[in-house]
Amino acid sequence: MILNISGRTDIVAFYTPWFMNRYKAGFLDVRNPFNVHLVSRIYFKNVDALLFCTKNPLPIIKYLPEINKPIIFQITLTPYQKDIEPYVPDKKEIIKAIKEISQIIGKDKVYIRYDPIFISPKYNLGYHEKAFAKMCKLLNGYTSTIIVSFLDIYKNVLKNKHILNYQPLTENDLKTLGLSFSKSARLNNMSVQTCFEDRNLVEYGFKKGECLSSEMALKLTGKTYKRWTARPEKKCHCVQMVDIGFYNSCNHLCKYCYANYDETQVKNNFLNHDPNSSLLIGHLKADDIIKERIK
Repeated sequence: MILNISGRTDIVAFYTPWFMNRYKAGFLDVRNPFNVHLVSRIYFKNVDALLFCTKNPLPIIKYLPEINKPIIFQITLTPYQKDIEPYVPDKKEIIKAIKEISQIIGKDKVYIRYDPIFISPKYNLGYHEKAFAKMCKLLNGYTSTIIVSFLDIYKNVLKNKHILNYQPLTENDLKTLGLSFSKSARLNNMSVQTCFEDRNLVEYGFKKGECLSSEMALKLTGKTYKRWTARPEKKCHCVQMVDIGFYNSCNHLCKYCYANYDETQVKNNFLNHDPNSSLLIGHLKADDIIKERIK
């Protein structure tokens, strides 16, 4: 199996000590988000590769030599300021971290996510064009692929609509961004693609691809994997992965986040984290049903 670390929270940014404790222990437990009494136990001996998804990779860099599994990083790097991403570290520090990771594991295993894109009076088309071009220039030689996606209207997004002040993207907006982003990526020896979107923008120079393709998974592990089927209506062609995160536990508190929808719960969950527990949040209970997951 391939572990996704994580789409539900930023484990790398806030819970790296827990993850490394579990890695050294040889297993971790994941509570089912739809049935809290069901717990999957995952032994690292059954794990083929690790996909780290994070906005802040700094905490895990020093531990990378200790991890003897194939690794991919997807690092989100957006141009938003503290009004939108109040607790994301300085982007200059994130760029330094990206370069360091690229030198350790290779640029083909470092993906940059410019995600999500929304436009507003403050973050308009010109703002995104300049920010994307600058990012590509700074990361030339340190990544080959940039993945973009657009704002989805989740519960948290609606709650923060007055802060985000987002506007609908028109077809002309998509064309402007598509042509501009494709040019910036090409000039800096990168490709750009969409993720999980109805519009892939290939007509504007985007590459058709997945966040984690079957080809990359095969290259990493020597194994073949089924495609992800969680949302077939989106026609996602990524390989299946196992997410080990916990919703409402990311302290970045980004205003567009899909995984956080209750800041009070985020704070409570963070306080309920024990780096020595087998679970990311809380502890096992007497009535939990634990089942080993092998794929």
